Amino acid sequence: MGRHCGLEAIMSKPIEIVERSLDEEDIRSMSETMLPHHIKSCQLEGKDLSRLNFSGWTFEASSLVRTKFDSAQLEGSRFIRCRAGHASLEAANLSEAVLSNSDFNNANLRRAKLNQAEIADCKFTGADMSSIAALAIKLSGSIFSAAALPAMSFRKQVLERLDFSMADLSRCDFRDAILRECSLREANLVDTRFEGADLRGADVGGIKLVDARKFKGAIISRQQAGQLLSELGILVR
Repeated sequence: MGRHCGLEAIMSKPIEIVERSLDEEDIRSMSETMLPHHIKSCQLEGKDLSRLNFSGWTFEASSLVRTKFDSAQLEGSRFIRCRAGHASLEAANLSEAVLSNSDFNNANLRRAKLNQAEIADCKFTGADMSSIAALAIKLSGSIFSAAALPAMSFRKQVLERLDFSMADLSRCDFRDAILRECSLREANLVDTRFEGADLRGADVGGIKLVDARKFKGAIISRQQAGQLLSELGILVR
């Protein structure tokens, strides 16, 4: 039994690949082993890694700019300090993945699965996250400025240090959510719901009059009330 447990530990330990420029055939061969790998400080820019299995893999301090992970299996994977601008993860399975301190600016995540994923201190400026599955996702300290996140549910979540300025939040659900140090400045809030939300820690500047009605039932501060009323030309003194 001891030998069996020891073998399992060896087999489950990630295989570390450090400071290499990897081609698509290298990555495909690694994926086919079905063993977790730790890719550290490697170059994978522009590679097509679609439909491969990377479950449990770690990508650390690596360049993934314009890399394609479309329909890839990335369950339980980790992206740490990666540069992944313009990467494509369309329809990828990122359930229970951890994305930390990474740059996903202008990335394509349409129809990706992010159930129970954790995103912390990342940049998603201009990213397309339309039609994602995001049950129990955890977000903190990240930038989603000008990103597309329509119809996403944040209901009853505590959201901290998130920048949604100019983002497409149409049809999103913020009911009973608590926003702390967040920005909704000039976001698209068409058909967005805020009933019971605590928005006292959010920047609501630039909200258009037609959108101000969406805050019905939400908790806001006196200062925020003044900002919203200023859209009507009413001054609060």
